[in-house]
Amino acid sequence: MAFARYTLAGGIATAVHYAVLLALVEVLHLPPAPAAAIGALCGAAVAYVGNRRFTFTDTTAAHSRALPRFLLVAVVGAALNGLIVWVGNNVLGWHYLFAQALATLLVLFLTYRLNRHWTFA
Repeated sequence: MAFARYTLAGGIATAVHYAVLLALVEVLHLPPAPAAAIGALCGAAVAYVGNRRFTFTDTTAAHSRALPRFLLVAVVGAALNGLIVWVGNNVLGWHYLFAQALATLLVLFLTYRLNRHWTFA
């Protein structure tokens, strides 16, 4: 059940992530890789609130401990996300949104495990 809640909270955060990504690339003409990383960090802010209040409701971790851990996981996830988008777009020649979709799936599973077993444990 926690993974389903994590996925739902993450879906909302991902919508924010993609909206920022699209705005940065299509409107402000930033390169896709840094735009993806910035979008991921924006989504992470939404994800913390959603996961703290909806996914990991049984946590006893204080915000003073959980928030820095969550931010570290988010930074690692954002960096990995940006790297996957960069490799997909610049090395493999994929459209940046295809690379972003793959990055989303890979980072989802990694960050869930880290947040469940470390951040909110």
